[in-house]
Amino acid sequence: MGRITRSSASATRVQHKYAVLALLYVLSCLFPMQSLAHQQKTSVTRILFNHNTGNIEVMHRFFIHDAEHAAGVVFGASQNLMESAVSRELFSNYVMNRFAVAAEDELGVSEELELTYVGEEIDGQFLWVYQETSQRPNVKALSVVSLALRDVWPDQANLVNVERDGEIHSMSFSDSVESLRIEF
Repeated sequence: MGRITRSSASATRVQHKYAVLALLYVLSCLFPMQSLAHQQKTSVTRILFNHNTGNIEVMHRFFIHDAEHAAGVVFGASQNLMESAVSRELFSNYVMNRFAVAAEDELGVSEELELTYVGEEIDGQFLWVYQETSQRPNVKALSVVSLALRDVWPDQANLVNVERDGEIHSMSFSDSVESLRIEF
């Protein structure tokens, strides 16, 4: 057997480095590394009957990465929601135009709620959009439309949780579901 010298060991290490780099290049071509920028395609909205304020509060939560990607698709230009208040407000308007709630009273009379924009904020990896309206007497059911991001991704799922009197009612918007109703 031949003796391994320092220069042949060094050459072997260089060859291994090039082999590893070549393998990484081939793998990146076959399987693009999109996992670092993977969309979650899920949002959560909370509708809270807040007896302390007398309001119905609506809180929409989106992954910031999904919101930025969708805003770029919807508005045709890249949006930096982390740094731009104008971009966040633009996205908030988009969300509000794709969300609606109607309250039904004990007689079956339904009225669409006029939700007022309260604001938005970034919290870690999430963008929150806030709306509210005053509570209506004798609400027996809610009908909700939740379409945000569903025009961008057909597999987008929007979960809406309604909290009232210590109970939570959940609605899941996916596939072709555009409107759901819950009764209290």
